[in-house]
Amino acid sequence: MKIGIIGAMDEEVSILKERMREKKVSNIASMEFCEGIFEEKPVVVVRSGIGKVNAAICTQILIDRYQVDAVINTGVAGSLRNEIEIADIVLSADALQHDVDATGFGYEIGVIPRMETSIFTADGNLVKNAKKVCAEVLPEIGVHTGRIVSGDQFISDNEKKEWLLRNFDGYCTEMEGAAIAQAASLNQIPFLIIRAISDKADQSAEMAYSEFEEIAIKNTVKLLTGLVAVL
Repeated sequence: MKIGIIGAMDEEVSILKERMREKKVSNIASMEFCEGIFEEKPVVVVRSGIGKVNAAICTQILIDRYQVDAVINTGVAGSLRNEIEIADIVLSADALQHDVDATGFGYEIGVIPRMETSIFTADGNLVKNAKKVCAEVLPEIGVHTGRIVSGDQFISDNEKKEWLLRNFDGYCTEMEGAAIAQAASLNQIPFLIIRAISDKADQSAEMAYSEFEEIAIKNTVKLLTGLVAVL
């Protein structure tokens, strides 16, 4: 199984790249794709850049050029629920885009017009294995499986946070996952979104993000290392 691993920022993928061997690097669409061996598995690790468009383009390149068998998106997110603490892990049950708004045409908020679904379901086997690995390598933190909501917005407002929870029943919010989920689903490629919580998506988000980003990324690296080894 060849696995595509996407992180939005250099900080989210640099450690993985350092641990790879037999590396071959290609630059496509201003993205650096690093192909090689990680935990004895063939992988392609790439920084997509921030936002849904970058993430979707990156996913399609992994599928078309590298013919990956699965896509895993790693990164940080803001918690939407009181029980999900900073440094906890959220695994995607499914994902949707909260900033799609075609209500003027009679669609509900978040619904992509003329598509069979706007909610994209993660691969059950990837979720199951990730939960098991989390329990082994990160026993000290909480692990949650639920909906991840994505939009081209950094959420740092309590009113918006409550709106997201009320309308979408999300567990966490970020800026890439649902676009990756949509691209993978349309190509019938299994996917999983992994998010470590860096902030509470409220007025404290900017300060908390800066303080806890490094801890959150270290947790996702531990999880990815164990997960790739068992796939």
